[in-house]
This record gives sequence, structure tokens and C-alpha cells, in this order.
Amino acid sequence: MVFAALMLPVLLCYSCFKMSYSTTGASIPAAAKTYSVQYVENQARIVEPGLSQQVTEALKDYIQSNSSLIYVNQNGDIDFEAVITGYDPSTPATVVAGDVAAQNKFTITVKVKFTCNVDPELDFESSFSRYKLYNVEEGFERVKDDNTTEILNLILEDIYKRAFVNW
Repeated sequence: MVFAALMLPVLLCYSCFKMSYSTTGASIPAAAKTYSVQYVENQARIVEPGLSQQVTEALKDYIQSNSSLIYVNQNGDIDFEAVITGYDPSTPATVVAGDVAAQNKFTITVKVKFTCNVDPELDFESSFSRYKLYNVEEGFERVKDDNTTEILNLILEDIYKRAFVNW
């Protein structure tokens, strides 16, 4: 009898709330089964060829790897639309004697529209920006690919956390 009295509140709570669990700390609505990612347009002042496709595919892959959601081409329960709004490869970051830059800052900014068709209260629009410093002597072209990958990984993590970890 005591066991039944203790279990009643637990069962009531369990039946009233639906949650989804994840090993990444994500809180994805239980009703959401699919996701879609629209092609990421590049509207930055400087357009890097191939970056739109790279961001689109990386976002698809990141969500696939970190959730149980199934990718669909369009009209997913959760939908991501994104635009690259900033691509700045050479903002001086560290200046040494004679106003000469020792390091430059490479920055990428992505604006995201997140739509949760099963729970519209979770919808948001937000910009995500990350940067990486590099030595001027190395030259941007030598570090561009590695730095782009590192920056995008940070941005993808930020997008995922904002969408699914309520960060």
C-alpha cells in the first residue's frame, strides 16, 4: 500500500509530460521525428565559393550525428533556414610597432531561422558568429581551410545548443 502511494505521484508526472532524452543533453520535443535543412545562401560581402554547400552539409551532418531525428528534404518537424551574413578573413587583431598587424582575425557569421512545427514556441531567429586568429606571416590562404572547419564546428555547436539545449 505504501509503495502504491509513493508511485502514484511518479506515474501522474510521467503521464502528464512527454520528454525526449539524448546523450548530448538535447531536449528535442518527443513529437519531432524529422528535420530539414534548407540550402544555406551566402549573402556576405565576400562570397567564398563552396561555403554555402559546406555549411548546408555540415549542419545536416551535425544534427544527424547528435540526435535521433531523421533527415527529410523539406517540411521537417524541425526546419533550419540559414544565411551566411559575414565572411571576414583579415581584420587586424594584434598590432605591433609601426601599425603592422601580427595577427588577423578570420570571422564567419551565420544567421539561422529555426522552426519547430510541433512546438512553435521554440522557434527563433539568431545570428551565430565565431572567429579564429592566425599569424599574418602564415598568410590567409595557407590557414583558410583548417580555420574555416574549426569556425564552422563552433558555429554548428552553438546552433545545436540554441535549438535543442535551450542555451
